[in-house]
Amino acid sequence: MSPGLQTQLVHGGEESRDGELVPPIHRSSTYELGEPESFDDIRYIRLNNTPTQRAVERKLGLLEGGDALVTPSGTSAIWLALEATLEPGDEVLAPLRVYGGTKKIFDSLRHRESIGVHTVDLTRPETWAEAVTEKTKVFYVETISNPWMLVADLERIAAFAKEHSLVTIVDNTLATPVLCRPLAMGIDISLHSASKALNGHSDVVAGAIIAAPETTLRIRKVANRVGICPDPEACYLLNRGMKTMGLRVAQQTATAMELARMLAAHEGVASVSYPGLATDPVEREIASRTLSGGFGTLLSFVPTGGVARAQRLIAALRYAREAPSLGGAEMLVCRPATTSHAGLEPAVREAMGVTEDMVRVSVGIETAEDVLEDFRQALEKSDRRLQTA
Repeated sequence: MSPGLQTQLVHGGEESRDGELVPPIHRSSTYELGEPESFDDIRYIRLNNTPTQRAVERKLGLLEGGDALVTPSGTSAIWLALEATLEPGDEVLAPLRVYGGTKKIFDSLRHRESIGVHTVDLTRPETWAEAVTEKTKVFYVETISNPWMLVADLERIAAFAKEHSLVTIVDNTLATPVLCRPLAMGIDISLHSASKALNGHSDVVAGAIIAAPETTLRIRKVANRVGICPDPEACYLLNRGMKTMGLRVAQQTATAMELARMLAAHEGVASVSYPGLATDPVEREIASRTLSGGFGTLLSFVPTGGVARAQRLIAALRYAREAPSLGGAEMLVCRPATTSHAGLEPAVREAMGVTEDMVRVSVGIETAEDVLEDFRQALEKSDRRLQTA
């Protein structure tokens, strides 16, 4: 019988040489040469093969059923996966609504390498084939879109991509391996901003790529060539943080569902985006089939009263901190227009549906009752009708 998720998180990839329970931080930048078979086998930190890095990569690979590479950031993971897969002049299929950093990478590839990006509507799979040309090489999506919380139909995307000989790349950051394992659904490359829920303590910046061994090796060689490699301490902290990921995500997901329901029923909230609240039967079925064990740890909502109300509400929260990023132990809130998508032109944000009054919530591990009460009092405190009554 295969071990359960939480057992894998604690014990997966662990190798003890001296009986230690915690894999040590190997600070050496270089190692005795030995007899390397190729340049990439030379033991050197820039070549992504030091013991601390390989320890956390073994754990990640076990979790998602592939071979893992840890990178210095989530955006470096995105860039490496695309750079190792595309040639100048190739084309990518992707939804309009993607993380702002990904959009900027697409823009850079278009300007510098003539990579074309064709927008597809994930809710209308019957239209996808219209965007495919002989130059199309990649289908790029997010398991749960940030910050709209739309769940992609990974099984259908994988089947479509194989039919058209496309490589599938999925940003699995918001879903985490706890809720979704893309490779098991036929996806080729799974990406993470490991700074988020994988680490879970807001004290690491790292990324991760998981794919079949031959694919990861190709990406690793690109990383080695340009010197993209993580610091050993980041790898150590990532390995440590992952051991509690199953417990954290389970609680955060349960609280997110309660908070989404409370906000959806509140008269001071115009709309809530959370997969667990999906009313469209197709979207609900996709979310239930793609995600396992819950609908994610994030939600977004739009309060009544515009951007001024949204900012007053954020300021009135007692436990949530206004900050970018997500997936940590503490609850974070932000307006994506000023954080994840701040680098885009206002017209582009508007076309993507990132409104100035949208609020994104990354649920922490605080007690659920405290989280709900905090938002109730903030909604009341930020309502000027009550203040002037």
